[in-house]
Amino acid sequence: MKILVSGSTGLIGSALVPFLTTGGHSVVRLIRAQPRPGQAAVHWDPAAGKIDSNALEGLDAVVHLAGENIAVRRWTPAQKARIRDSRVQGTRLLAQSLARLQQPPTVMVCASAIGFYGDRGEELLTEASAPGSGFLTDTCRAWEAAAQPASEKDIRVVNLRLGVVLSPGGGALAKMLLPFRLGVGGKIGSGRQYMSWIEIDDVVGVIHYALTTDELRGPVNAVAPNPVTNREFTKTLGRVLSRPTIFPMPAFAARLAFGEMADELLLASTRVKPARLQNSGYYFRHPRLEDALRHLLGK
Repeated sequence: MKILVSGSTGLIGSALVPFLTTGGHSVVRLIRAQPRPGQAAVHWDPAAGKIDSNALEGLDAVVHLAGENIAVRRWTPAQKARIRDSRVQGTRLLAQSLARLQQPPTVMVCASAIGFYGDRGEELLTEASAPGSGFLTDTCRAWEAAAQPASEKDIRVVNLRLGVVLSPGGGALAKMLLPFRLGVGGKIGSGRQYMSWIEIDDVVGVIHYALTTDELRGPVNAVAPNPVTNREFTKTLGRVLSRPTIFPMPAFAARLAFGEMADELLLASTRVKPARLQNSGYYFRHPRLEDALRHLLGK
């Protein structure tokens, strides 16, 4: 296939593009810089509402991953606007542009997040569950709705509700490694909050599966089938690294350090089941946390 990928230099995109190209697919990157001569890339400026629509003709599929990193700085009003707008404006621009093509692609896999469900305690959540409340929920709802123009053009849209992506190359796990290796890691808050995670190889596998599985459309939970509590995650990471995990971060300390982000990212409990992936036959490479961590960390 000829596949357009946005966010191709991010944590997921950096793993996805080599996987696709070694599998024989042709990848075109959607980038903000002007493409160099001979570069397989399409220029866009989502904030300005600009995209080179002519260069989108002839695509078979689109994987849309672009968006402001949600965990790089405190959630000031300006930062929250950047997080939301980078997802909603970009997705709407891309979906509308694809819908106007003479030959639109057959499928668009668009990133979303399990933040859609909000803080739900021990409730087991599937794609049929109602949305929660809060900034992340509102952002995810608008993000998914922004892809509607593509759906209306009969492009098969898959909204991948991603859990916490585990990779030593970036994201949550990479930030945890130094304190845990130093023996100063520990649970956050009560430790009872659920963490729905997915290993980076399975993220890539799920995206490829979504591209090639016609029955998948709409929301798809991209999480491993065995969510764990923060306490379980902490103990497992400590065991894999052979380090103690006796330095907890109380909830008040998390809120002092991270502000509103702490309540929605660190202290919220979201226990998610990948029902549609399991029902359609997807095979998880790393369904259990300890095996996933040992694979990622070479332990």
